[in-house]
Amino acid sequence: MINQVTLVGRLTKDPEIRYTPEGKAVSNVTLAVNRNFRNAGGDFEADFVQCTLWKKTAENTTQYCQKGSIVGITGRIQTRNYENQEGKRVYVTEVVAESVRFLDSKHKERSTAIEV
Repeated sequence: MINQVTLVGRLTKDPEIRYTPEGKAVSNVTLAVNRNFRNAGGDFEADFVQCTLWKKTAENTTQYCQKGSIVGITGRIQTRNYENQEGKRVYVTEVVAESVRFLDSKHKERSTAIEV
């Protein structure tokens, strides 16, 4: 079975890092990925994809990227659910990153893939 996705887009805000109680770095980012066709109004739309970065990938992305940075993310799609404070079941679909490549020209010296 194959569960692999590759996305290229722009970060919608500056990445923020936090640490689990076990000390593992984690960052949740949203990637704006343009569609390759125009809507009825003649404009290109974008999909906003939630991505979770772990360990060194999270640390490096937080250190070297900011809102608007172009990144390529390779990873797997994961679904999960939880019960919110109102008692409703919330379903989440996200990409868990296996590698992130910094694609901005201002990061040319750092444009190598960073593996998890």
